[in-house]
Amino acid sequence: MNVYQLDPLRDPRWERLVEGHPSGSVFHSTGWLQALRDTYGYEPIVYTTTPPDRELANGLVICRVRSWLTGGRLVSVPFSDHCEPLVDNTEELAVLITSLKESLQREGLKYFELRPMLSTESADQAYQGLSKSESYYFQSVDLRPDLDTLFRSFHKSCVQRKVHRAEREHLDYEEGRSDVLLRKFYDLMALTRRRHGLPPQPLLWFRNLICTLQDKVTIRVTSKDGQPVASILTIFYKKSLVYKYGCSDSRFHNLGGMAFVFWKAIQDGKRLGAVEYDLGRSEQDNEGLISFKENWAAKTTPLTYYRYPAQRTVSDNSSWPARVVKQASSRMPIWILSAIGRVLYRHIG
Repeated sequence: MNVYQLDPLRDPRWERLVEGHPSGSVFHSTGWLQALRDTYGYEPIVYTTTPPDRELANGLVICRVRSWLTGGRLVSVPFSDHCEPLVDNTEELAVLITSLKESLQREGLKYFELRPMLSTESADQAYQGLSKSESYYFQSVDLRPDLDTLFRSFHKSCVQRKVHRAEREHLDYEEGRSDVLLRKFYDLMALTRRRHGLPPQPLLWFRNLICTLQDKVTIRVTSKDGQPVASILTIFYKKSLVYKYGCSDSRFHNLGGMAFVFWKAIQDGKRLGAVEYDLGRSEQDNEGLISFKENWAAKTTPLTYYRYPAQRTVSDNSSWPARVVKQASSRMPIWILSAIGRVLYRHIG
């Protein structure tokens, strides 16, 4: 089979394939790819076995990342939790992977990384010759039951009581895409990232997501006496409600604000017809985040990323620089940490 390349931002066949394919997600969409290009300059490319004069039957979308700091590479796709190759069989997938290997050699890039959602024995055969680069847990909530049944399935202490506490506290709730709401969200995001010893992604990234995905994006903020206490950013795409970013002010965790906005999102998702609440990936050693999602009756499945060529093994002793950076970041003024994020994130996608 021949392999062709196309620009998904210019070729309307790509969005039609994503919309019609059962594995098509927001991370495949032209909105997500356009925001990546506008914010970080990443170049999206689709590899396909479909000739230019026919409707797309398959495609593997990837972004070319060029960085003087971390090197050039192909990633499918940056800042996504998952991005399943849109193919019908393993033969097509194997052909596209072979073409990716040829692109690496031809362009002198370091590696390519794939972030598939599905893991089956036949799919694993297609990924033979690639190394497993990262392992996570993917968690999602089945939204098909009615709201009362869903609420009863949530953890009584960690979810139900916190939602009721937020209601007793008369927390204010807002949702939308206004610049005022974005600012409230971003201020909480910067606080949260500093608490974790990490810089926040640039404000421009969130502005571009709103610009390209428009009404698919919703910012949800809950406040106490005018003080924002918790916020999340969700994306509704096809039949899936995607929880992508969450943040909070730790001084007000006892008010149940995060549980409250999560429950509001679920209610909204049901109204829109969502059948799944995609809670994204969690590092396998992050027991707190995994437990938080499991408290919402989330199903947990392994999520594996693949890389070619194989990733070099790094000694555990070399992790001390990361610990030093995290400790320093947790003490930095937020404006400095935000400036670091504006420079850093284009190199780590």
